[in-house]
Amino acid sequence: MTALDVNQLIESMAADIKQRMPNMDQSPPLMVGIHTGGAWVAEHLHQKLGLDTQLSRLNISFYRDDFTRIGMHPQVLPSQMLTNIEGRSIILVDDVLYTGRTIRAALNEIFDYGRPQSILLATLVERDGRELPIQADVVGTHVDLDADQQIKLTGPEPLALSIISSKQNSTIE
Repeated sequence: MTALDVNQLIESMAADIKQRMPNMDQSPPLMVGIHTGGAWVAEHLHQKLGLDTQLSRLNISFYRDDFTRIGMHPQVLPSQMLTNIEGRSIILVDDVLYTGRTIRAALNEIFDYGRPQSILLATLVERDGRELPIQADVVGTHVDLDADQQIKLTGPEPLALSIISSKQNSTIE
């Protein structure tokens, strides 16, 4: 796999979001990044889009349904979310869309805060292996990986993507 330029992917995503939200100037959307990698990507997108609204962050740890597979995380931080999301347009941002379970958990938490008008899902990377019928509206890139491979975003500065293979216990950048 060739190295992916994360900044170029984010630039492309920002252009795509601008096209999908033509009335962004009159009614700026609320951007929500999913902790951790999604929040990093959201910070960059928030800046590139010039949004005046506060950037929100979700920590979906308590909303996950796969604790037995991924384990509990001992340091659960609270979400930083605007409390009034009724009727707002939301741009939900994550780093990697894989099974769809992270996005499902994020949607559950968002709806605990209220009922948004719409949610646009933006992910830096989309990969195969979906377990739930969830797809992104805006995608930086799509990668096909073997079953023993994962893609990981490291950051926050600089942001970099790497592919980790459990078979070889090595990293491919």
